[in-house]
Amino acid sequence: MSSKDLRINEAIRVREVRLIDGNGEQRGIVPTIEAIRLAKEAGMDLVEVAPQANPPVCKILDYGKYKFELEKKSRESKKKQKLIKIKEIRMQPKIEDHDLQFKSKHIQEFLAEGNKVKITVRFRGRELAHTDRGLLVLNKVLELLGDTYVLEKEPSMEGRFMSMVIAPKGKK
Repeated sequence: MSSKDLRINEAIRVREVRLIDGNGEQRGIVPTIEAIRLAKEAGMDLVEVAPQANPPVCKILDYGKYKFELEKKSRESKKKQKLIKIKEIRMQPKIEDHDLQFKSKHIQEFLAEGNKVKITVRFRGRELAHTDRGLLVLNKVLELLGDTYVLEKEPSMEGRFMSMVIAPKGKK
């Protein structure tokens, strides 16, 4: 839950709430006006922490501090996430050996950086009648890469393109 959709004090527009006081103790169901008065007496805010409950759960706490803690938690969770990008390499079925080796080196670099790679062979005009050549190109690429990858998606046709997706081998 983000701090933007939290209602505090007078913004809480229900008749009664389930109240948790500043010490974290349950106070039971209390009229909202009474809960706001208790929060003001304690020098804190009444914050709606579970609006979907019936009646909504509200807590007496320091709103600024609570908002800061929520933001801190979201920053921590973002730190632990790892963004995996999908890089794409395009080829044609009549690619020369040197070009194939050059593109294979690029694929190895992408895999070393931890990115997934989508390898695509584009067919033009009458080349569509020879999709087997595209499959040969993709298999040659896999041969050149050795065992540095995990095949995530087998080669398949998608319109004028034949593509497959490979990922770096896990370090687990």
